[in-house]
Amino acid sequence: MIQVYNDEYYMRQALNEAENAFAENEVPIGAVIVCNDKIIARAHNMTETLTDVTAHAEMLAITAAENFLGSKFLNECTLYVTLEPCVMCAGASYWTRFAKVIYAASDDRYGYKKAGNKLFHPKTEVSSGLMEEESSKLLKKFFSKKRKI
Repeated sequence: MIQVYNDEYYMRQALNEAENAFAENEVPIGAVIVCNDKIIARAHNMTETLTDVTAHAEMLAITAAENFLGSKFLNECTLYVTLEPCVMCAGASYWTRFAKVIYAASDDRYGYKKAGNKLFHPKTEVSSGLMEEESSKLLKKFFSKKRKI
């Protein structure tokens, strides 16, 4: 029997990825991509590790999901991410044509909304706020730790 999970379960998995990033001294952002009630990709920020400004959790998860499905389109998938995607990640999401994007915390500084709401594909449903407190807390802990170094 296949176990069907809810949005909170999948966002918890994205938060687990964010915690992995935190442990690796990366900005703690995590992402998972779900297709047909199965996690097909998971990633966390690796910009420092890979010395690559494009190695955001969403970008790494998108590549893994596309490889898993053998398709550049993820129109039957949902992206769960712990922070509002930046313009780059929202733009990449446009081309994947996600069915849904669900993010935890808003990013007033670098989030896609600063550039407008048309960065996602018109058919993509976008929602926010799921487990926002947990995500924000981890980010604040990370940057507080960074400032003390």
